[in-house]
Order: sequence, then structure tokens, then C-alpha cells
Amino acid sequence: MIEKSFLQRFSKESLYQVILVVVLLFASAYDRHNSGLSIVKVLFYANYVLAALFISYHLLPRFFYQKKHKVFLFFLVLTLTMVILIEEFVLEKIFFPDTRGSMFIGIIPSLLDVLPVIVVLVGFKFAWDAQQKQNELEQLNTAMAESRLQFLKSQINPHFLFNNLNNLYAYALENSPKTPKIILELSSLLRYMLYDCKEHLVLLEKEIQFIRDFIQLQELQIEDRGDIQFTVSGQAGGYYIAPLILLVFIENCFKHSASSQSSDIHIAIDLAIQDGYLVMQCENNFSSNSNTQKLSKGIGLENVKSRLELLYPNEHELVIKEEANIYSVRLGLKLKE
Repeated sequence: MIEKSFLQRFSKESLYQVILVVVLLFASAYDRHNSGLSIVKVLFYANYVLAALFISYHLLPRFFYQKKHKVFLFFLVLTLTMVILIEEFVLEKIFFPDTRGSMFIGIIPSLLDVLPVIVVLVGFKFAWDAQQKQNELEQLNTAMAESRLQFLKSQINPHFLFNNLNNLYAYALENSPKTPKIILELSSLLRYMLYDCKEHLVLLEKEIQFIRDFIQLQELQIEDRGDIQFTVSGQAGGYYIAPLILLVFIENCFKHSASSQSSDIHIAIDLAIQDGYLVMQCENNFSSNSNTQKLSKGIGLENVKSRLELLYPNEHELVIKEEANIYSVRLGLKLKE
């Protein structure tokens, strides 16, 4: 019984195989003197085609692709031998008993006679299989990249929530009147992260509004301990961006500055959009006693670097500097339309 997998494989390329077989049939078996196909040549040709199908659909997948090259070579030689024997001692004896069938011309001439058609048909199958393997590999790589991207994206919410819950806990202990408003702002931000950020891309306008809301939440917590600047220039309409790709850098600004000093906090964030390109520059001051090395190599930053490589390969530029108690980030990336 023919295996189901064989039928599935054969059905995918059967149309191309049939076309190729017909073309080769006319090229090899057409007899111009009889103004049509020679039945005798068709039978000779059928001998080659059957051998090519046997090699393509049995020997290649069962032995060659399984790296059983010695066994494959043995059966290949055996198959070609059978083709030559059938041609020389059956077909030629029947149709050309007094000419070609009266003597064996030798292995090399016989091989040169049977190999062209077999090589073309088997070569087509080999090329088809190679293309299918390449497609499967690309699909696997895409699936792995998508899986990795989803994993990285799934880390953002817990990371963001953990940082803000710590601050909220401190305000709750102090019975701060700002606690309800902070909870409301946090709830709004989480709603955006959980529902609006499911797609690969979001409107840049929405992402900027999310950043505004996030900064307002941070301002509630910083109060009058410092200066926060946020500016946006250019037109965001019509452009899309990967959700939350900017958040980690902005969040780090507040973490670096607010956690290391109780006053004189300075944070400046600037977004510039021009000709489909976004440049974000953000900087913050920090105390020389803080461990910026640890902050600059946290999970969130490594996460966003990986996301940038996956989402914007060769389409982004990231520069991070630390000079004279100023930590700065410059990120440029090509926006989607």
C-alpha cells in the first residue's frame, strides 16, 4: 500500500513533474519522420521515468536524506543497472533484434544513453525538496523569532508592574492622599499594556500618549524633588511603532535618578519625528554613590535590546552614555507606515 506521506509529497509537485515529463517526452521521443511520437521511444522513455520516480520518491527520502549514503549508492547503481538491462536485453531485443539488440554496446555508452532523462527528473525532485526544506527552515526561524519576541514582550508587564507596585506600597504605608490617583493612573497604563499592545505595531500617537501618562504617574511620585521635561516634535500621524519599545529607556531614567537621590532630580525626554524616522533622546542625572552599572544592565534593558534586534534589524541605532553623573540614551529607528 502506498504510504499517505508519499501521496501528500507527490501531490504537491505532481503538476510540475507531469509538465516536465511531457516536455522531456516530446524532446526525447518525438520522431519527425513519423510526424508524431514514436511508441517505441515512449516505451524506452517510460523505463527512464519509472527509474527516476523510484530514485526520487524512495531512494532519496529513505536513504540519501537519512545520511545512509552507502546504501543509497548501492541501490542507485542497482537501479541504473536494471534500467540498462531492461533497455539492452528486453526492449532492444524486441524492437531492434537485428541492429541494436544484436549486441551490447557497453556500460559507458549505455549510461550516457539513459542518464540524461533520469538526471533531469531526479535533479528536479532534489531541487524541489531542497526548496521545501529551505521554506520549512525559514518558517521555523520565523516561529522561533516570534516565540522569543512574545516571551520578551511578556516580561515587560511584570517588570513594569513590579517597579510601580514598590512605589505604590511606599505611598500606601505613608497613607498618602495621592495613593488613589496613582492607582487610577497605574490602572490606565496597565489597560493599555494588556489590551492595546497585543498587536505587533501600534499607532505612534497612542504610544506617545501612553508615555505622557507614564510620565504623569512618575511626576506624582517625584513631586517637587526635581525637574521633568518631555517634548515631542514632528507629526506622529500615520506612523506605527512596536509597543512599549521606548518605555524601558524612559522608565530607567526615573529609576536611575529617583532611586539615587532625594532632590535635584533632572530628567529630560525628547521625541523627534521626521521623514518616517524617530529619534528619542533621554537623559537623567544620578548620584555618584549609586550603582549605575547594575541599573544599566538590568533585565528590562537587555530585553529591549533583544526586541530591537528582532523588530528593527539594521533599522535602528542605540547609543548609551554615562558621563559626569549624567546617563543618556539616544535611540533612532525607522517607523512603519
